[in-house]
Order: sequence, then C-alpha cells, then structure tokens
Amino acid sequence: MDAFVFPGQGSQYQGMGKDLSENFKIAQLVYEEANDSLGFDIKALCFSGPEDALKLTANTQPAILATSIAALRVLQAETNLSPSFVAGHSLGEYSALVAAGALTFADALRIVRKRGTYMQEAVPFGVGAMAAILGVEGDAIVELCEQAAADEVVAPANFNSPGQIVIAGHTAAVKRAIELAKERGAKRAMLLPVSAPFHSILMAPAAQRLLPELNLITVSPLTCPVITNVEALPNDDESKVIELLVKQVCAPVRWDESILKMKDLGVTRYIEIGPGKVLSGLIKRIDRAATLKNIGDVPSLEKIQGSSDI
Repeated sequence: MDAFVFPGQGSQYQGMGKDLSENFKIAQLVYEEANDSLGFDIKALCFSGPEDALKLTANTQPAILATSIAALRVLQAETNLSPSFVAGHSLGEYSALVAAGALTFADALRIVRKRGTYMQEAVPFGVGAMAAILGVEGDAIVELCEQAAADEVVAPANFNSPGQIVIAGHTAAVKRAIELAKERGAKRAMLLPVSAPFHSILMAPAAQRLLPELNLITVSPLTCPVITNVEALPNDDESKVIELLVKQVCAPVRWDESILKMKDLGVTRYIEIGPGKVLSGLIKRIDRAATLKNIGDVPSLEKIQGSSDI
C-alpha cells in the first residue's frame, strides 16, 4: 500500500523543479498556471532565485507547492502509481489536498501565498523563534517548555520523529528551553533560521485572517483520505477540511504519529513528492521497515521508473 507525502517549508532550494519543467510539458504547464494564478513569476523564482526572495515565507510556500504539484503531475503521467493515503508536513498538507482532489491547484496557491504572508505578519521579526531539540522525547519536551515559558509562550511545534522535536514561541522563552534541554542531556538544541514561531499559539492572528479566505473556496470530495497534521488521523470528509487547515496554523505538526497511523493502516511504501528528501529521512527513523522513494527531479523519476516493484 502506497502513501504520497509532500514536504513543507525548509525543503526549498534554488533551481527546484527546473529540469522537470524542461523535460516534461505537463510540469511546464503547472508553473504557467502558477504564474497566472499568483500574478507574478513564481517559476523564475523557483528556477533562478534570488535566494533571499525565495526564503521569504510568502514566496516559499507557493514555490514549494508549485514544485510539488509539478512533480506529482509528472509522476502520474509517467507511472501507474496511485496512493491509498496522502499526507503533507505543514504547508505540504495543501499539496496533499490538491493530490486528493479536495482543493484546486489555483485555490491552494492563492491560499498558501496569503497563509505565508499572514504567518510572517502575525509576530514582529525577532519576537518569536523556533528551535530543534534532538534526543529528548515528547513528554519531557512538554514539561521542559512549561518550565521555560514563565509568562511567555514556548511549546512543541513539530513532532518530527523519535528524538527530533521542534519548539516555537517567544524568543527568550525558546532560548530558556534550549538551555534546559542541554542541561537535561539533549544531543543538540539549537535555534532554527526561521522568521516566525510557526505552529504556536502566537500564530493565532494568522489563523483568524486565514479563515475568511478559506471560506471563499470550494472544497470537493476527496479521492483518498488525507492524514491531517492536527489529528494524525485519516480524513475523507470534505466538510472538515477548512476547520482542520485553520487549526493547523497554531497546532503542532504530529508527523511521527501520522506515519505510525499509516503504518497501522497498511502503508509500506512512501513516495515523497516535491523538492528535497527531508520527509524520507524522518520516515526512516519512524518506520525502519518502510520502502522510501522520492520524485523532485528527472534522476529521481528515473529511479522510480527503474524499480522492479513499480
């Protein structure tokens, strides 16, 4: 049983999707649609940068989404693969919803562009931060954050894999949590180069601004279940999609639980679709028996096509 998984922010790199677009008309058409939907040249940004512009959250999110859907369309055109489940890490959940037919590509692009803008504007630059904590498990992280918070906010933001958790909140509180984690034997505890405390309650203003935008779009019936970040459970009810996307802005990404749920449901192979292979690394630590493949460029597609099990 296969699952398609889609990366989130942090997977972007200059040149992503370029060779797919140069070699497959269907990928080229995806970028052309993205340019038309957004009203600016997202294709040029993906292919040529500059890096500083690509790293801006309002640009990063539609860029990764466009590249992920370009890779998806090529995979669908060149193989007979189809998923039993789809899932995405944070922003990647929008790509998953496009793959499941719940959102149109054009609607998803416009929403994630606004999502990125609202998330960036929710907290003034420097007020919030995120940190990766390696070697401390979930319950201990929660307790550690509670002790570090004082009268500020710091809490788990991404449960990525066993022993790899990202926290988010006010900068001073995050730094206190880093020091506590080091005192308690964390393998590593470090600030991340991000511009806002994503997936924390500090993102509430962004969630409030996003809701009316989401209410303007049509959500169609899903062709397969999406394992959602908020619940780490399969959702095939289109009436729940908007609510879950709004909650996702402030809620932690339960990626480890999502993979374990798909394993319980019978998934044995994961195909990461989009730029980079970050999710493949996480999945390998969660389910060591899983078969992992990815498509983000022509060489990775050729590896899939050359596999004996395809």
